[in-house]
Amino acid sequence: MVSNRVGWRENLHEIIFEADTPAGKLFDVGLLLTIVVSVTAVCLESVPWIDARYHRELLVVEWAITIAFTIEYALRLIAVQRPLAYARSFFGVVDLLAVLPTYLSLFLPGAHTLLVIRALRLLRIFRIFKLARFLSEADILVQAMRQSGRKIVLFLGSVLTLVVIMGALMYLVEGPENGFLTIPIGMYWAVVTVTTVGYGDVSPSTGPGRLLAAVLMLLGYGILAVPTGIFSAELIRASRTSVSTQACLACSAEGHDVDAVYCKFCGEHLGAQGHSQE
Repeated sequence: MVSNRVGWRENLHEIIFEADTPAGKLFDVGLLLTIVVSVTAVCLESVPWIDARYHRELLVVEWAITIAFTIEYALRLIAVQRPLAYARSFFGVVDLLAVLPTYLSLFLPGAHTLLVIRALRLLRIFRIFKLARFLSEADILVQAMRQSGRKIVLFLGSVLTLVVIMGALMYLVEGPENGFLTIPIGMYWAVVTVTTVGYGDVSPSTGPGRLLAAVLMLLGYGILAVPTGIFSAELIRASRTSVSTQACLACSAEGHDVDAVYCKFCGEHLGAQGHSQE
């Protein structure tokens, strides 16, 4: 009795989370097409003359797809052995956000516009069509971002300190008569200048102020290069091992090595589903 129940869940998991079988691939391709239709409908609804003429039809499409995605989300929770782990994963959160806006629109008019979040679900195309090399590259990017995160935060803290100092100096040098009414306005000007955006709505008028602006502009070019260098260095250091397209039966996590036996996220056995790669 227990083995039949486990087998049923494994079969459901194979269809919903894997793309190695005809049924699984058909399910995922149909899901992608539905997502495209949904996002297209939301975009069309924002066009006044289309919404005025086809509002009812677009509303029916929106609710039909939302109900379908709600059922699919429930089935995903049933198919995994650790529903909470899946719900807290990236795709688990995305799948939940894909259905919430429509229900929120019942209480907050216009919230259904956030349904464009469903476009994030298209990222599954790399797994569906067994593009394992893309999964490997994505895994490298994630590792690089994790490794460079603390360095970039430290760097941004230094930039923020510089912005506060330069903003206060410009307030002192230029003063309210030249548009720098407060220190926060001076900080705003410093952010706009150091990022080389240069809106021009606030600008120095005195010689010392322009000198400070020139110094900050030159610093801006170097500042923009630092996070790029940090991230590039971590990309080089990141391991370039191949990953499979297999999803863990317990938590639905992906990105495992092709020879992995256990899930590197939850520790569960990956089972005998086979390790798929391109």
